Amino acid sequence: MNYTLIKDLIDLLQEFETKIQACPDLYPGNVQGFKSWIADNENAGQKEHPEEPYWEGKENGRTPESAISTLLVHLNRYAKTYSKSAISNSEFSTQEDFIYLINLKAFGEMTKMALIKKNIHDKPVGMLIIARLLRQGLIEQTDSELDKRSKLIRITERGLLILEKQMEKIRQATNIVAGNLNYHEKMELIRILNKLDSFHYPIFSRNIHSDQLINIIYDEYSF
Repeated sequence: MNYTLIKDLIDLLQEFETKIQACPDLYPGNVQGFKSWIADNENAGQKEHPEEPYWEGKENGRTPESAISTLLVHLNRYAKTYSKSAISNSEFSTQEDFIYLINLKAFGEMTKMALIKKNIHDKPVGMLIIARLLRQGLIEQTDSELDKRSKLIRITERGLLILEKQMEKIRQATNIVAGNLNYHEKMELIRILNKLDSFHYPIFSRNIHSDQLINIIYDEYSF
């Protein structure tokens, strides 16, 4: 009997159990979860570069930038479809409603403009969402002690109750959006999307007028 192999297997099982105890949502604590964990670790350890992927229109000269832009638009639409299902038969009108509440719950009270910018909205759109949430009693506003001209927005007890009531469906929708990606693919996608977000957010925050936006950015950056 190969006792060395048995010992190595036990060591792997101990490492796996330690992993799922720290992060129980990553893998199920069964044989299938153990196999998935081993496969993911093997894939992560491979140093060879993957083959260049195919994208629609590639053979006709379509650029990777065009494919990326289109795929991001598609994913946004898929996510909105699942979000719409998650809030059906609830007090939320759009996915933006519960995203505003989630941000207030997570980060605490903030000014109207801070809340709008955190959600990457233009001011008129953001103000309409805030007005709707105020009418429903899901948020409330108070005067800022630092700047009397500003209003601070916070989630109400009613808002917390309504949000919690819908959170299970919202979590299910977000799980569906992540689709069939394994853990390491999710981490890599987060890294790439964070990089893109860090590039675009400062540009968005400058509020450059639409008719000048592309020209100004092309003058300032190399593509």
